[in-house]
Formats: sequence, structure tokens, C-alpha cells
Amino acid sequence: MSAVSVLRTKPIKDVVAQGNADGSDGGPGLKRRLGARDLTGFGIGIVIGTGIFTLTGIEARDSAGPGVVISFAIAGTVALLAALCYAELASSVPTAGSAYTYAYATMGEIVAWIIGWDLLLEFALGAAVVARGWSGYLAELFGLPSAWFAEEGSVVNLGAIGIVLLLGVIAIVGIRESARITNLLVVVKVAICVFVVVAGLFFVKAANLSPFIPPAEPAGAGDDGIKQPVIQALFGLEPSIFGFVGVLSAAAVVFFAYTGFEAVANLGEETRRPKRDLTLGLFGTLLISTALYIGVSLVVVGMVPYGEIDRGAPIAAAFNAVGASWAGVLVSIAAVAGLTSVILVDLVAMGRIGFAISRDGLLPPSVARIHPRWGTPYRISALMTVAVALLAGFLPLSALADLVSVGALCAFMIVSIAVPILRRKRPDLERPFRVPFSPVLPIFTALACFYLTLNLSIETWIRFLIWMALGGIIYFCYGYRRNRLATGEAAGDRDPESETAPA
Repeated sequence: MSAVSVLRTKPIKDVVAQGNADGSDGGPGLKRRLGARDLTGFGIGIVIGTGIFTLTGIEARDSAGPGVVISFAIAGTVALLAALCYAELASSVPTAGSAYTYAYATMGEIVAWIIGWDLLLEFALGAAVVARGWSGYLAELFGLPSAWFAEEGSVVNLGAIGIVLLLGVIAIVGIRESARITNLLVVVKVAICVFVVVAGLFFVKAANLSPFIPPAEPAGAGDDGIKQPVIQALFGLEPSIFGFVGVLSAAAVVFFAYTGFEAVANLGEETRRPKRDLTLGLFGTLLISTALYIGVSLVVVGMVPYGEIDRGAPIAAAFNAVGASWAGVLVSIAAVAGLTSVILVDLVAMGRIGFAISRDGLLPPSVARIHPRWGTPYRISALMTVAVALLAGFLPLSALADLVSVGALCAFMIVSIAVPILRRKRPDLERPFRVPFSPVLPIFTALACFYLTLNLSIETWIRFLIWMALGGIIYFCYGYRRNRLATGEAAGDRDPESETAPA
């Protein structure tokens, strides 16, 4: 084994050839059935969910106060910068796998595997956490028994298992069917989010917004040790909450809400006009989602003093507190619709990432088979659905939700770095969209993502590194020797620079 072999890169022409293997005419590839509206629907479908319906209350109450509005703005800005980098790569090399494939073509096989393994964790945990939240909202709406439906404390969460299996079937049956259902759910929840902002403005009190950033306070005893942010431990800072440190910590956590936009880039091989529509889908998703997050969070902290915001259902509870309980019912309906679309898009994205990794031979290629009628990677999608259902049904995952943020931020760092590397390797590649001020802006984006990771807890990083170590074992025991580049299956596609990563 050598450093050269683990840093071998996948030839760009191999990536492009795979991306152009259109299955719409019965060929072996994924079928191109999506347009810009579908991509934006998928993006909003996964981004608008947990962030609005739960994280707003938790972070306002525990970390940032009304300053959580700034936290959402910071997280949205960093996500938008990352989206610029995704847009250049996705429009130039439209393919399944997004960050995994970009890393394979620029930084080498081991980096690609790490990111692919990381993305599977991100989407699996994201879907499982949201499925338990969905089950909790359903129990609240219909008075279902907490032993089988509660987000926390349930013996076996039947609601979470049921919704994951149902949506997994939809994801497997077809991308168009998934898009139609997602678009319908998106219309419902966006309409209710707009209603929340408009109706909530009538109940906003200026006193609840002052001070906008509460003074910093010492953290409780449970917030030191491995539960404190990495940056506090590195620089010996006194563990604290609120203040601008609290705003930044909240930004790192609510970044969880934006991570799903990269699911859009995973649909490059199923987009009819990827060079145009992927860019529109990415930017449309983030601009609409960031505006909704800022508007809703501002209304919530303006309606109720931040110390009294409900942690579990902040929006519905805020309307109940001002005597508009009828609005709380609408919000609960929107939450069920919103969380349903998040789970569905998570499952679709996981299938495409697993498909890309298996197609390259880093996982058994047999699981990457495309269904001849549905045109979807049905085997890997089914495996991922079962895994998520088990996680959602048996593990209380609220403590692991931060892993989604650290996983996404690491992927965004890799994508940002890949932009200048690919420009250097392939200056001749057609780029329908170009990141402005490269390499300065991509490098700044990578540094911003890295800084946000330092605001996550040491405990989160320990869990993340354990998952990465497990992935390393799988890579060196299987993928390192059996992937397409190692076996020479792609040898005919190679050029000399495909053997090593660039200097």
C-alpha cells in the first residue's frame, strides 16, 4: 500500500461518461426526469423542516435568545457560499454522489471515501432524527400512545418505523413520484410558514426582542468537559451561553437545518438540463429557505420571551401562548407535512450517494443495480431504508443530531477546496456557472465551515471520529483493493494525472 494508491483520482472523462449514461431510453443509467422546479422542491423539501419546527426554540432558549435570528442568517450565508461551489461543480460535472464524486476527481480516493461515508451518516441520522420528530407531532395531533410514538422515551417508535418504510417505497418506485409528493408537501409547509410570519407579526412585542443578544452567562455544570464547544477547550475559554459566543454556537447547530441542500447536487444524473437547472435549484432552495427561517425565527422570539419558548414545538406553543390556539393546529399540520418531505428527500439522497460509491466498487457493485422499470438504484435504496427505519425505531437520536452538522460542514469544506483544484487540473472543462473571486471565495468558504465545526461540542467530534474509524476499516478491508481503479476496470479511461492527487 502506498500514499499514491490511496490518493489516485478518478478521471474526469470517466465521471462525465457515467453522468451521461442516460437511462431514459432503457440504458443502464439513472433516468433524466427532473427540472429546475423539481430540484427546488426537493431542496426546500429537505431544508425547511426540523430547523423551523424544533431548533428555533431550543437554540433561542438555550444559547442565543432573540439572537437566534442572527444565527440562522450566519448559517444561511455560509450555506449559500458553499452552494456557489456546489453550483460550479454540479453544472460542470453533473453526477450522482455530489461531494463524494467531486473529491474522487480532485483530491483522491481516500478523501472521496471519507466524504462518502460521512454523507451516508449525515443523511441516515438526519432522516432518523426527523422521523422520530414526525412521530411525536403525529402523536400530539391524534393523542397516540407515547410508548409507541413519542420522540423521546418510546419503547419502539412504530410511527418512525412506519413513515420511513412508507417513504422508502416511494423513493424506490420512482424519482418523478417522489418529486410530485415532495412538491405537494412543500406547497403546504411554505404556505403555512408564510402564514406564521404574517399572522405572528400582529403578536410581536418589542420587549421580547430586547436585549437582542442577551449578555453572556456561565454555562451550567453539564456544559463543560466533552460537552463544551471545541473552540472553548482549545483556547481555554470559560464555558458560556448567550452573548455572541452563544449566537455562533447556535449557528453551528442550526446549520443542521441547511445541510440538506446538497441533496439537489446528488440529482445531477436525473436532471434534464443539469448545466442550468442544478444552479437554479441550489440557489432557489437556499434563498427561499433562508428568508423563511429568518422570518419565522424573528416572529417566534418576538411573540414569547426567549426563556419561555417551548423546546419541543416552539411555533405552535407561541400561538397558544397568545391565545391563537387554532393557529397552533395549522402549524402542527405543517410540521407533519414538512418533516415528511425531509425524510423522503433524505432517503432519495442516500440512495444516490450509495449508488455512486457502489458503482465505483468501493462497496459491492451488485447493490448499485438500477431497476429496469423504475430507473432507480432500488437495492441500495432498500438497504438504506431498512437501516434508517431501525435507527429511528430503536435509538433516541436527539443527542446525535449535531453529527449531521459536522458531517455536512466537512463535506462542504471538501467541495469548496475542490473548486480551485479542478480549475487547475481541467482549465478546459466547460463551466456554465463559475464561482466569483476564485480561489479566494472557495478558500474563505472552507475556513468558515471549519470555524463552525469548532463551535460544536467535543462529544460530537468524538462520535464523528469513531464513525470515520469504522469507515476506514471497511475501506482498507474491501474498497481499497476491489474498486474500479484498483482492478483496472477504468484503465482505458485513465490519463497520467489520474494516478495521484494534484500537488
